[in-house]
Amino acid sequence: MRRRTDTTPLPTRLAATPCAPLLAALLLAVPSLAAAQPRAAVPASFEGDCASLLATLSGLPGTTITAATTIPAGAVMAGGRQVDGRHVGGEAVAAHCRVLGTVNERTSPVDGRAYGIDFEMRLPLRWNGRFFHQGNGGLDGSVLPALAEFGGGPVTGGLHQGFAVLSSNAGNRDRGEANFGADPQARLDYGYQAVGSLTPVAREIIRRVYGKLPDRSYFGGCSNGGRHALVAATRYAAWYDGILAGAPAFTLPMSSVAQLWGAQRYLSVATDPANLGTAFTPAERRTVARAILNRCDALDGAADGIVQDTARCQAAFDLRRDVPSCTGARDGSCLTEAQKDVVASIYAGPALADGRRVYSSFPYDPGLSAANWALWEFTLPEARSTFSVGMIFKAPPESMTEFDRRGFATRPLETLASYPTSTTPLYPVAAMSFMNPVNPTDLSALRDRGGRILLYHGVSDAVFSVNTSINWFRDLDAAQGGRAAEFARVFPVPGMAHCSAGPATDQFDAITPLVRWVEEGIAPDRIVASARGPGTGGALNAELPADWAPNRTRPLCPYPQVARFVEGGNLEDAGSFACR
Repeated sequence: MRRRTDTTPLPTRLAATPCAPLLAALLLAVPSLAAAQPRAAVPASFEGDCASLLATLSGLPGTTITAATTIPAGAVMAGGRQVDGRHVGGEAVAAHCRVLGTVNERTSPVDGRAYGIDFEMRLPLRWNGRFFHQGNGGLDGSVLPALAEFGGGPVTGGLHQGFAVLSSNAGNRDRGEANFGADPQARLDYGYQAVGSLTPVAREIIRRVYGKLPDRSYFGGCSNGGRHALVAATRYAAWYDGILAGAPAFTLPMSSVAQLWGAQRYLSVATDPANLGTAFTPAERRTVARAILNRCDALDGAADGIVQDTARCQAAFDLRRDVPSCTGARDGSCLTEAQKDVVASIYAGPALADGRRVYSSFPYDPGLSAANWALWEFTLPEARSTFSVGMIFKAPPESMTEFDRRGFATRPLETLASYPTSTTPLYPVAAMSFMNPVNPTDLSALRDRGGRILLYHGVSDAVFSVNTSINWFRDLDAAQGGRAAEFARVFPVPGMAHCSAGPATDQFDAITPLVRWVEEGIAPDRIVASARGPGTGGALNAELPADWAPNRTRPLCPYPQVARFVEGGNLEDAGSFACR
């Protein structure tokens, strides 16, 4: 039997779903609204043997527990980096239990394949009383280690801090492929229903292991994981107190369409059609980055290789005026007029013939020189977006033998943009419905129970524009009568590409300030971020400018504030900058 596909948020529709036996059996996992006032979580311990959890967790409705093992202290490290296959540096994660299981295992009546929401839970022996649901990125399809680590070269994570952490494959076993798009239910699980199925199970596991439900529950992720987080904020507000959304994929189906459209545009100026990167080479991108810095670097009071005042930069920088035009052969020091047309159109974002926007604009930022920026512009449109648009976001799915690789290149934007809203009797829910947050500016359920949202986004993110996060906050603020910052804040990260990397201070702990906001009522007015140069202990960022201190710090400021240099301060120290 197929599950209902209505979009009424869980848990308000528990009784209406075919998975109601599982959810009804776990109704105790739904907290009361009054329970979520500022108060700290209370730690607890698990004194038994991890292997005993196979028996302790038996009989969970709709759930199969397949393994329960002990992970000793130090077997997992937080921070540090890999060098020649060895982990160097970092801090030891405490001993914990690793539990593996599956929810809603089934065989698809459409493609005959086996599906299940596979998951991993890591349960500290010394638990801090909190639950963290880790949203994973991309097309999901694999159960990544449940560590809840975010930020470039992370130095900490949820498990390291003592959370019980859950990770899942979001209902498909495709390991990053998109074949699951043939199954209607797998689409819904990927979009949001896996979270609705897993959350009560995870809470019941915690209750059986520690003798109580979590005092506080958090959801976090970056990219598609950030989208999962915002979906949880709208669909599952009764279950979560804190939302950590990194580079959230607002309207992910349309951003994927925009990626394909951008690839079409790059093809028109590529010197080698087999390599999209020849449309805008590394040397040419460095030339544009220098031009942006020349116009914008000092707008925040410091010429330091970081453009903090992104809004003023968009008014100050002009691609056609500030970047030299080629008068002869392309040599990396200039752009042709045709290249400028293409780059300008991609930064402006795609629009239909009648003026309707398909996706957001992007801000000019020197981080476009980053390898991560190029990956999303020139490689992943063909390697990923073709599959997601054709297999998951279109009803019925495309024949990928025709659409894959360059088959999409002949499709007009109007055609591609119609896919995410298409439905058929077999696929009755459009991608724009099952992938997006429900009424993203109506967060009253989360707000009224004391919930908080902390969002961070790289200004040079090439796939999900930081403008989508800023526009969401503006709309939310308008809907909240100018009071959105009381429960939601957006922290742009200048120079950072998608989730990490780029010429940026991209290493930071966003979990601790979110916990303090939820549990102590202390709103974050800045987050100190660090560079990842030699000797800093984290995974090295090779894209840092040579004249930066390897441990440079900067404050990340809540939008619309900007980090501005305090005259006479140290350019390498966050303390020399004020959020204004």
